[in-house]
Order: sequence, then structure tokens, then C-alpha cells
Amino acid sequence: MARFEPIWALGLMSGTSMDGVDGAMLMTDGQNIHAFGDSYFRPYSPQEQETIAAAQGLWPDDSPNLLAAAESIVRNAHAEVIAQFPDAQIIGFHGQTLAHDPKAARTHQIGDGAQLARDVGKQVVWDFRTADMNAGGQGAPLAPFFHHACARQLGMQRVVAFVNLGGVGNVTLVDGSKYAPEGLDALLAFDTGPANAPINDLVKGRLGLDYDKDGAIAAKGTVHTNILEQVFKDDYFSTLPPKSLDRNSFGYLGSLISPLSVEDAVATLTALASSCVYASQMHFSRDPFRWLICGGGRHNETLMNTLKRSMSAQVDPVEAVGLDGDMLEAQAFAYLAVRVLRGLPTSSPTTTGCKEPVCGGIISGP
Repeated sequence: MARFEPIWALGLMSGTSMDGVDGAMLMTDGQNIHAFGDSYFRPYSPQEQETIAAAQGLWPDDSPNLLAAAESIVRNAHAEVIAQFPDAQIIGFHGQTLAHDPKAARTHQIGDGAQLARDVGKQVVWDFRTADMNAGGQGAPLAPFFHHACARQLGMQRVVAFVNLGGVGNVTLVDGSKYAPEGLDALLAFDTGPANAPINDLVKGRLGLDYDKDGAIAAKGTVHTNILEQVFKDDYFSTLPPKSLDRNSFGYLGSLISPLSVEDAVATLTALASSCVYASQMHFSRDPFRWLICGGGRHNETLMNTLKRSMSAQVDPVEAVGLDGDMLEAQAFAYLAVRVLRGLPTSSPTTTGCKEPVCGGIISGP
């Protein structure tokens, strides 16, 4: 392959927390990270959040007017973020996931990348999941190849675990001594289980809050272990990876915790998030020497303290190694965009379960 010079790519992420759009610049050649650039966060207004939340769980043929309203908000918000980065040479656009059903080989992200490319006058890479699912993959998680690049950039030659605690939790076991992320032993990745989504939904419904700041509510409650025991009877936990979840896959949690006080309910859901990460180790063939936590959950002191007590290896937020835990997923889509531009794989059998390494994503020009 001809030499490919590193370029500045802008990655965009609007996650299942639906709090807003992250934008982050990354200089990369699609294999190595050459530099981290500026970042920007554009929050959704309460009205915008309400519209996007109302569209959660919808598929393309459902409620066209509601989908159109949500799509317009998502695309315009992303365009506003792109405007902050005039030097971006290519854009990685994930869109907003509304529904994900890997068992039925279908997924739904709103956000028209082709229209966005025309709106902003730049090349946009989007629809990262479809090709993977067409190849038998789960379509998620998609950040593991970037986690591998981060481990190599940091010079980590031992096995390390990256954990993203977003609406859903996911883990990537990375062997940074392996050159190619698509190699058989380089990565293992899968969704661990519920993380912030049920906590956020509960405090929103009962207290009108967006999230449990610093885990303060959870710290006042008592964990109901009998509920955790019921949840861990779910077949998902014994299913071998790769595997992935929808934001609402554990919808029955609401009925289990409804009799509890708000403090006990939040404490129990927070313990569930950490227990799911702990339980993920049953699928590991190698133990990580360190756990690096990204996503909003790393700001939850109660959740982080529980992880630190339960894991046998060191647990740290990714900032401990110089990474930005708020922007890691946005940076991942910048990295994946350049890989798509180069025709390099973006997922593999050990990250999504696709039959062979897949280069996912559509490239749309302005």
C-alpha cells in the first residue's frame, strides 16, 4: 500500500445518554495516532433531548414525523460542531442510535451523512455499522480498534482493559504488543451490560435530574443484592462474546426497582453497572494489568470506588494515562473515518463477531 500521510480528522459522537454532541480532532494515518487536537461539546437543550428521547426505540418505518424531527435536531447539532473545526479534512459521523437488535441483524442510527456532507461542504464517513452486520457481526462496539491504537501510542505492551461506561457499558481487552487490531489475539470486545442509562432514567423520572452527580445519591442508599441476583440470571451474561446490547435491553429493571426508595434504587443500579464490568472477566482468557475507565460513569465516585474495591488490578480513569475520557468515543470515529478512507478494517471477529475483518462505513462527498 502506498504511503498515506496523516491527516486531521474530526470525530463526532452523540451517545445513548442523549446529552449532546462531542467533537474531537485527531491526526492519524488510520494506523497510528500522531496527535490529539481540540475538542468541543454542544449540549442538547431540554426540548431537543425530549424529542430525541421520544424517538428512542423507533425503527425507520415508525412514526415518520417524529423521526424527521429528531433527525433534524441531530444533523443540525452536528453541523454546529463541525463549524467549530474549519481545518478538519474528513469527518467521522456516527449519528444517533435509536434502536439496536443484533439478533435480528438490524440497527437504526438517525443522521443522514450524505446530507451532512452537502451541508458542511466536507467529506463525511458514516453508517459504520451496516457492513459489519451484513457480514454477520453485532455492529457494536466500534471503538475497540481505536483503543488498540491508544494502547500502542502509549507504549503498552501488556494486556489492558478499556471500559466505556456510557448508557451501556462495554469493555475492550487490548494486547498492545500486537501490530494489527484485526489480528486474532489483539482484541476482545463486547458490551458488559447496563451502565448509566437506567440510573439516568430513574433520577430523571423521580427527581427531575439528568444524572446522579458524583454518585452522591447512590452513596446514601443500600444495594439490594437480591435484585442483582435476579438480573444476573439473564442469559446475556453467560452468552459468549462478541455480543452487544440496545439501550433498553434490560427494560425489566424498572419494575424490579420500582418498590425501592430512590436512594436504594440508584445504589442498586450503580452496583449493577460495576458488577457487570466485574462479571465480564468470566469471558477473558488473559487478565489485564490495568483497567482504564472512560465515559460519563468515571465521574461517578460511588461507581468508581466499587470498581476499585472489586478488581484485582489497578482501576483508573483514562486521564491517568493522558487520554480524554469525555472525548474518547468521538476520537474513535475520527480514527475509524480515516481507516475507511484507506480501506482498512474497522471491526473483526473478536470485536463484533463478523465472519472476517470488515471495513465499514460510507464515504459521502460534498
